[in-house]
Amino acid sequence: MHVHVSGKQIDLSEALKHRVTMHLGTIADRYFDQAMEANVTFSRARSFFTCDINVHAGRGLILRGEGEAADAPTAFDDAAEHIARRLRRYRRRVRTHSRATARHPGPEIGRTYVLQPNDQHPPTSLSNESAEGPYATIIAEQTTEIALLSVSEAVMRLDLADRSLLMFRNSVNRQINIVYRRDDGNIGWGDPGVA
Repeated sequence: MHVHVSGKQIDLSEALKHRVTMHLGTIADRYFDQAMEANVTFSRARSFFTCDINVHAGRGLILRGEGEAADAPTAFDDAAEHIARRLRRYRRRVRTHSRATARHPGPEIGRTYVLQPNDQHPPTSLSNESAEGPYATIIAEQTTEIALLSVSEAVMRLDLADRSLLMFRNSVNRQINIVYRRDDGNIGWGDPGVA
């Protein structure tokens, strides 16, 4: 597994980088046949250190952990414990997922767009053709994978990646669904096929 350790406006010792690499390697070996890469970022906020760990553990499986403490090694331990706790909770499903990814077809690719409202800029014509109506300007475009998952697998991925929203194609009815974290901390599920 490739581990990239970096610091935002702080210098990191070689001993800390070695410790991070060894500890994440141990976690990856315990739960995955092969994990791909991990990015660990340390930063300093006021009087404490923060550590952000993002592990790309397989196709479509991303783990995220955060920690903060008075020193960098303790902040890393806190973030690594968050990841380990989530992996212990989903141990059986994660192992099954890591072995089954080779058998399943690849996920669909979805595009997201950030549009500028029509009222901010009048439409401009770059050609001699006249526009039928006002069109929004695309400010940003991003691709994302839409995996074929069961609802329980989608909830597991949402929790492992510590995200607030996950879009997926439901393996039961082949419809696009979302799972999301509600304001009260519980998980919600949106199925557009259900009225």
